[in-house]
Amino acid sequence: MEISEILIVIVVGIVAGFVNTLAGGGSLLTLPALIFVGLPPTMANGTNRVAILMNNVMAIVGFKQRGLADYKLSLGLAVPGVAGAIVGAKLAVDISDTLFQKVLAAIMLLVVGLILWNPTRRLQGDQAVFSPKRRLLAMVAFFFVGVYGGFIQAGVGFIIIAALVLITGLDLVQTNSHKVVVIAVYTLAALVTFALNGKVNWVVGLVMAIGNGIGGWIGSQLAVTKGERWIRGVLAVAVVAMAAKLLGLLPALP
Repeated sequence: MEISEILIVIVVGIVAGFVNTLAGGGSLLTLPALIFVGLPPTMANGTNRVAILMNNVMAIVGFKQRGLADYKLSLGLAVPGVAGAIVGAKLAVDISDTLFQKVLAAIMLLVVGLILWNPTRRLQGDQAVFSPKRRLLAMVAFFFVGVYGGFIQAGVGFIIIAALVLITGLDLVQTNSHKVVVIAVYTLAALVTFALNGKVNWVVGLVMAIGNGIGGWIGSQLAVTKGERWIRGVLAVAVVAMAAKLLGLLPALP
């Protein structure tokens, strides 16, 4: 990697890590950046998981420092996510680069639609009540979250926010503290699957991980100090930025 490529990867990683922790969609920035520095699309997909793992580990540390940690619930949701992530990652390594590019383009459009639908609306007066029926629903939902995250990851943060808010009624600060644990756990499983299939460039991945880790820690601090209203603002900005990118209103990488 040249110095300019290293700087691009680190800066994009910081921005993506920040956005991923507070909302989601950071992979819509990191995947194009990894392809830009010369990685084939499927290799970029696998390499991206190194940075995602670091991003969420640092975010977990940040939330823990701020007193937000309920690992019993987080790990309970992560277990079915791991099973799904292995399935999704296996699907990702078996498709061609050309097909993956088409799938990525379609998913980017679907993610924007999900964001515009506003998945962060809460179930008022029904906060964090986990009946057996809801627990089963959550396990099924997070298996499919894992499949999607293992396959492509882009925008999975919004899907997790939607699932947690609609199923548990947790506020956005608590939701984000659970989200980073779930993603960290299933990402480890997905990363192993990609690595075993030769789809990880460790040098590029570790460089981007530096940026993602920094952005993830910063995002976790601001999530707690600024609160739910501020996170909603970040979500709105992310929506506008990604929509503009997809419509060609933002300049592409040179």
